Amino acid sequence: MAYGIGIDTGGTYTDAVLYDFETRTVLAKGKSPTTRQDLSVGIGLALDALPQALLRQAEVAALSTTLATNACVENKGGRARLVMVGTTLDTLKWVGADKKYGLNYDEVLCLDTQGSFDGSRVEHPDWDAVMAENDPFLRQAEALSVVELNAMHNGGVCETAARDALKSRYHVPLVMASELVSGLNIMERGATALLNARLLPVAEQFIHAVERALTRRGLGALRVIVRSDGSLMIEEQARSRPVETILSGPAASVIGSRALTDCANALIVDMGGTTTDISILRGGAPQMTGGIRIGGWRTQIRGVFIDTFGLGGDTRVYVADHRLALDTRRVEPLCVASSRWPQIRGRLQELLEQKRSHTRPLHEFLYLVRSPEHPERYTDAERRLIDVLADGPQNIGGDALDMYRIDSERLEQEGVVMRCGLTPTDIMHINGDYTQFDAEASRLAARYFLQVLPDLTDSPEGMEQLCGRVYEMVKRRLFENVARVFIESTYPDICRSGLDEQLKALIRHKWERRGEPEADGFFSLKLDASAALVGIGAPIHLFLPEVAGALGVKCIVPEHSSVANAIGAVAADVAARVSVEIRSGQDGYTVHAPDSVACFAEYDQAVLAAVAAAKRLAEEEARRRGALGELNVEVTVDAHRARDRYGAQVDLGTTVIACASGRLNR
Repeated sequence: MAYGIGIDTGGTYTDAVLYDFETRTVLAKGKSPTTRQDLSVGIGLALDALPQALLRQAEVAALSTTLATNACVENKGGRARLVMVGTTLDTLKWVGADKKYGLNYDEVLCLDTQGSFDGSRVEHPDWDAVMAENDPFLRQAEALSVVELNAMHNGGVCETAARDALKSRYHVPLVMASELVSGLNIMERGATALLNARLLPVAEQFIHAVERALTRRGLGALRVIVRSDGSLMIEEQARSRPVETILSGPAASVIGSRALTDCANALIVDMGGTTTDISILRGGAPQMTGGIRIGGWRTQIRGVFIDTFGLGGDTRVYVADHRLALDTRRVEPLCVASSRWPQIRGRLQELLEQKRSHTRPLHEFLYLVRSPEHPERYTDAERRLIDVLADGPQNIGGDALDMYRIDSERLEQEGVVMRCGLTPTDIMHINGDYTQFDAEASRLAARYFLQVLPDLTDSPEGMEQLCGRVYEMVKRRLFENVARVFIESTYPDICRSGLDEQLKALIRHKWERRGEPEADGFFSLKLDASAALVGIGAPIHLFLPEVAGALGVKCIVPEHSSVANAIGAVAADVAARVSVEIRSGQDGYTVHAPDSVACFAEYDQAVLAAVAAAKRLAEEEARRRGALGELNVEVTVDAHRARDRYGAQVDLGTTVIACASGRLNR
């Protein structure tokens, strides 16, 4: 028999499954809390729950992770800089590149050059002068990236020159946009390259952790990683191209859901610890997007359609204006933190006895995840906080921290410091829906909320009302976003700018009045859908059925849904997609392939050359990603034609796309 291991490392839990490739069944599964301070520990604990004799027979270890997804949503990652050749900072500001593409102006250096669009004339910057003038800016980076305006027409010669010059001086990884994507939009290409540079340490941390966990257990299986389009690539590529894994976890959930259900049309709702991801199955195939947009970033990476919003078991619950509120940011649940540091429960008890009411979250704790490699890059206040937390977690209302001068925002964003607070996971512990960690710590924190909220009392009745309100907030946010995705995906042209406030208000009204008949039956606005809701993730069964009921759709929470991402990882295949463009001109037709440019007098000759180039490149890329044996290659030729005002046909170019797919040596 041929066995495989599927591993999914999420923001909260790490899952592992042992999979039989011949019968397409799950033989065993394991789950462990994700240990952010050392990911290999959580991965190892999940692996240890599987039968070790069969585990050692596994031929492949397929990995998926939401670490890159969460890093984008939470704006975390390494310090990176982007050099943009052929544009200006004024142009970036004019197009609103910070809000539209995610390009932070403080991370971008623009070099204005005058090369031609067709690539026939190239103007190279003086790289020695550029480095001398901008040395402090470039030296701050842990990774560099570069993008050139006309790279797709001139072979990316400026990007190559920049790589050679910058790497020789700064000795940090450098990402060229032309290595990742082939679109023309320099803003999207630049955002893709910069995001890739920011994610390099995130990917490296994950890959090293998996390597340590497998090596310690004597497992030498081939390691592959799920890409954003649901296909696989070997880990060597993931080290240098982590931007291609930004939807690794969501893509694995789609593949896993398809493997676990027989639904052809479904909205897949994957609730994790940090975010909830919604994907779409249409006709049994994942709906794809040409350019992933996530956390403010607009990239050219192709991936499964995914709508990600801040809602999970670890979403922060807090008090604002004397009312209970649900944040979008992740914190570590107090029940989890108290299981690691028992003194947290004692400090919560002390806070409760003090009966202190304050606008600041006195019950929340901060702890040090890791010591930064370059402490000199942080402010004095940030370094003082790091020193204080070196002795263990400290609560906001404690003596060790000055609640008015805590400077933790950047440290939290970069994963140096973690915040702990009340979450839906804590409420699950109080209700008995989940009992793995310290429920008493959750109960003490909830009682502090009962002291702060003016309309609740510190009593069993008050506790029941508090827990009910938190669950209600989770269900409401889930309903609003499921309804929104249904509408936006069905009417993309109408909803290109999102839903307006009136429609959002109607959706909220439908949730608030669910189960109630309309006032007189004169008119009823119905949200009608034929697609099912498929629930994935450990806590989803607590919330999705009521959401599906309010929408009047079928709800499916399949067996093994809590480890669907790990199943999707090991059930995925290898695939590669390459696009080649044909442009017409006065002298004939030019074929623009990712690695070459060629001219032809006749259109048919250009098409034959483009098809051959696309097939060759797709097959080569599939092999690099780990495909063995026979490949299946499909080619499409899309000729773009239009007519002018006089009825004459106008050639708008031709796109040739080759898709090569295959399997690992299983």
